[in-house]
Amino acid sequence: MKTNHRIHLCLAKMSDTGMEQKYIQEAFDSNWVAPLGPNVDAFEEALARHFDRSGMKGNGAEKSHSIEGDFSTPLRFARNDVYVAAVSSCTAAIHLALLLLGVGKDDEVLCQSFSFCASSNPVVYCGAKPVFIDSEEETWNMSPELLETAIKDRIAKTGRKPKAIIVVDLYGMPAKWDEITAVSRKYDIPVIEDAANALGSYYKGKPCGTFGDLATLSFNGNKIITTSGGGALVCKDLETKKRAIFLATQAKEPYLHYEHETIGYNYRMSNISAGIGRGQMTVLDKHIAHHKHVHQLYTELLGDIVKGNFNNDFDSNFWLTTILFKQPLDTEVFCLDLDKSGIEARPLWKPMHLQPVYKDAPAYTNGISEKLYKTGICLPSGPWVTDEDVRYIVETIHTLYTQNSQL
Repeated sequence: MKTNHRIHLCLAKMSDTGMEQKYIQEAFDSNWVAPLGPNVDAFEEALARHFDRSGMKGNGAEKSHSIEGDFSTPLRFARNDVYVAAVSSCTAAIHLALLLLGVGKDDEVLCQSFSFCASSNPVVYCGAKPVFIDSEEETWNMSPELLETAIKDRIAKTGRKPKAIIVVDLYGMPAKWDEITAVSRKYDIPVIEDAANALGSYYKGKPCGTFGDLATLSFNGNKIITTSGGGALVCKDLETKKRAIFLATQAKEPYLHYEHETIGYNYRMSNISAGIGRGQMTVLDKHIAHHKHVHQLYTELLGDIVKGNFNNDFDSNFWLTTILFKQPLDTEVFCLDLDKSGIEARPLWKPMHLQPVYKDAPAYTNGISEKLYKTGICLPSGPWVTDEDVRYIVETIHTLYTQNSQL
């Protein structure tokens, strides 16, 4: 079996109803193309409503995440106080979160090593120092045990606590939030939840993006929904959101002239990008269901080499399906061989503590992330991937894996 088209890892897909074009056209018709406007406000509100309704999952409120309509009535968040600020990227959101927590020069921030560099680079933007924490084996996210070990050791070595903790819900899989929250509270260290991959994922019925003191989302072109490029900061009170927006709009003081008492940033989302996001919210449920379906099909066809055998505490959106090979092989070469067959695949993240740019950063490791990096790959999982594509991918993997095993 061959494919006559390239199968991408996770390619953005617009709604069938053309809602994205509708909102973009409204922005053009009104000439409201600046990093402010009705689409930004409505997109933020739609995201806030997603978290509010999702927070009541299991109580009859989980009927739909696809939220549009009348936003004139103020929301009363009875269960989840959630306020969302749409910004230019998830990286910008993490930077803002660190600033809001007062992270500055020579502070230390505990970061998940097994992740993309966008989780840790903003620490350096602040003049602070990342300290890397390895993974636990079940979810591949930050190890709660190593987290506590690192906190104790940093206090002993530096005489002060780390300023913050950045935990990632990797590939859409929730972290072990009960254990991580217990450690953070024990030492009174705030947590930033990097939920870039995890919109629509849940831990014990509670939505990812609501576990940290602050949380961040990504709407890059390869995420569950997209704004072509963009992100959001999820706050738990209105004053924090206002402060984030102030910093994200060059920290302009409320005068007619331009007055600045602190350093600000040009981080707000444009009204055009937010229009795409508004339209994408109408297909969020559909995209999540598709990702879960694709993962289930991979699981059936590939068997136990597919990641995802978890208890009911973990409800992943399976943004990307990932697999681990039982026998060591060169995952870079394997992905290049898949590419020759028209299949886009990638190795799992190279841990940050192995990156040359962070070679001098402290790291608390147990070997798990390095093992994952050497034995795992990400497979096409996006809304354009069909059942036929999955069967072709699995057939190709089996062929290549057999060839590699015989070498």
